[in-house]
Amino acid sequence: MTSQPATSPEAAPYAELRAQLETLATEAFRPELAEIDRLSTLEIATLMNGEDRTVAEAVARRLPEIAAAIDATAERMARGGRLVYAGAGTAGRMGVLDASECPPTFNTAPGQVVGLIAGGREAMVAAVEGAEDSVELAEADLAALELTPDDVVVGISASGRTPYAVGAVGYARRLGALTIGLSCNAGSALGAAAEHPVEVVVGPELLTGSTRLKSGTAQKLVLNLLSTVTMIRLGKTYGNLMVDVRASNEKLRARCRRIVALATGADDATVEAALTATDGEVKNAILVVLAEVDGPTAARLLDEHHGHLRAALLAL
Repeated sequence: MTSQPATSPEAAPYAELRAQLETLATEAFRPELAEIDRLSTLEIATLMNGEDRTVAEAVARRLPEIAAAIDATAERMARGGRLVYAGAGTAGRMGVLDASECPPTFNTAPGQVVGLIAGGREAMVAAVEGAEDSVELAEADLAALELTPDDVVVGISASGRTPYAVGAVGYARRLGALTIGLSCNAGSALGAAAEHPVEVVVGPELLTGSTRLKSGTAQKLVLNLLSTVTMIRLGKTYGNLMVDVRASNEKLRARCRRIVALATGADDATVEAALTATDGEVKNAILVVLAEVDGPTAARLLDEHHGHLRAALLAL
């Protein structure tokens, strides 16, 4: 009898990758959940909610590494550098989402926080065949940004092996940019490639390999920390008030007035006058009220203190 090959010709190209996936915690099969589809809706929802509660604990275990990455990021951005996220699929979408929230929340300049997803804008809503497997695509996307040593590149990948994310970090590091590797597996290629590895190990998913679940939640939590605390360090807040918020709609215009009132205790008429004197700039308006200066003086003081409202007030 003729023996059969262990691997068919059709499966051979995937044998190595399959072997890699079988070593990853995020890809592990959980036999205890093999009949989850036979449970009631409430039982499944309860299981999933219990899984989600473990994510914050996994992030907490990595807080020292996250804090170090934040301090390094803030230092680069204070020198004029940019924050660039690079990932594929869910990981890429998380980066694009966080980047897109920075302008309205912190009034970041265009291009100051950038989200790159393998395959471009189309990949936000549909899979782009082969994009995540291309190191060359990652390098081309970053080359188009003309990276400098003051920039920060965050590679995001649940597995920690996605070629697009690993390639982005490798390319950025060769150019002298700060690099952060965010993954959900220990000892990842992405972590090894980055100056600041952040490996949040959330364990196997409720659905085998569906890393949009706990891994995606972990990525969102870490990116929230990275962008928010960095912006606090850059003076984008005064206490816990978003004093650099951009008033681009009616809700935000109302929020601006509320923030000035909360920061100063001023009445509505004073708040309106201060916002008028500063062309609607919340941070400037607060300085106008608290320091009793005019709009141009407030702008000059903030410029002298690199946009830090508290520092401008303490200098008076």
